[in-house]
Amino acid sequence: MNRIYTQADWINRARDVLPAAGFGNFDASIVIARGAGSRVWDEDGKEYVDYLIGSGPMLLGHGHPEVMEAVLEQLPKGMTFFANNAKGIELAEAIVEAVPCCEQVRFVTSGGEADMYAIRLARAYTGKPKILKFEGGYHGMSAEAQMSLAPAVQVNFPTAVPDSAGIPQGVADEMLIAPFNDLEAVASLLSEHEDIAAIIAEPLQRIIPAQPGFLQGLRDLCDKHGVLLIFDEIVTGFRLAYGGAQQRYGVTPDICTLGKIIGGGFPLAALGASSEIMAHFDKSAVGAENWLMQLGTLSGNPVAAAAGLKTMEILRRPGQYARLRELGQTLMDMQSAALTEQAIDHRICGDPTLFDIFFTDVDPIDYRTAKHRDAKINEVWNTTMRANGVFKSPGKLYPSLALKTDDLELTRSAFQQAASAVSEHRTRAV
Repeated sequence: MNRIYTQADWINRARDVLPAAGFGNFDASIVIARGAGSRVWDEDGKEYVDYLIGSGPMLLGHGHPEVMEAVLEQLPKGMTFFANNAKGIELAEAIVEAVPCCEQVRFVTSGGEADMYAIRLARAYTGKPKILKFEGGYHGMSAEAQMSLAPAVQVNFPTAVPDSAGIPQGVADEMLIAPFNDLEAVASLLSEHEDIAAIIAEPLQRIIPAQPGFLQGLRDLCDKHGVLLIFDEIVTGFRLAYGGAQQRYGVTPDICTLGKIIGGGFPLAALGASSEIMAHFDKSAVGAENWLMQLGTLSGNPVAAAAGLKTMEILRRPGQYARLRELGQTLMDMQSAALTEQAIDHRICGDPTLFDIFFTDVDPIDYRTAKHRDAKINEVWNTTMRANGVFKSPGKLYPSLALKTDDLELTRSAFQQAASAVSEHRTRAV
């Protein structure tokens, strides 16, 4: 008789074979067994409304029948080829049609890869070495991206602080760090340094919105100083709008990176730009000296491309983004109502398509102001949410189009329970 493993069993097995007992992505104390629609179940059978949704890609929910059908149609035709395939070409066409800055794209497997190549592409095109990024901005796991992502110690700008061991000082020397939403600081750095290849930015930095005029200000400063503007749209692409943040905000970067949703839940990402910039991937166009080598075993994988194509087709249907925003706004209002009823200081931060709470009375505008007044309160909030059947990241809530009325009602109850728990914690702490 086959043994039935509990969640505790799987956690113990993970401790033997995985550093810190996990994949490095999420809380290793929970092991997900399956997902369907708006819900996931752990290995003990506990059911949750899923607001993590794979860290963003499952915008349609788990196992959407039309996406499954597209994947199952592709599987018997071939899983991967390390060669061009029709589904990948179709997906590239769909992205170019949708995203303002893209005349051509190049596929990779992960968002971190896409950001790494975007930085390298900017250096190849401009011939300049330095990159300006914003403190707290997340751009994957490359050495450049791991500069001042989550610095524990505040240092003077523009000094870069590595967030990981194993990164040589030479990388830090080529990175300049600025506070998000501070055009004056960016203008000053561009005036002082003539060797900046690009500014890389999340148009919605984690969940911190750009203030009015900030993104256009970056565009104008880049044009003035001959610097490329990179939008990291791994998260925002096909989420904030079908054409991403650049469509929603009306600011077009020189290069953008895309991921998550374009793979429909499978490993796939891309970077895109004008044909002139993207020519650096073509040795015959730019010569060996200016050629940017890029390859990957699973780049343009046909199964992922089929899933992404069907996901994008569904997102193009009338009313999808209006409904996503309506769902998100409802969740935002529920959170705020539960916390206001308990007289708990808070700020709902983000966009209806991606947001969360800061327990503070200060408006978060950059990494240093996007803080909880008491980090323990956020821990109590999230622990209570999970105990009451809501699965989410400690710092983000992703709505999905799979949400139904009963999901929202369960979530409303969880918000109320979590607000009560925070209120009790606050009382005990006084």
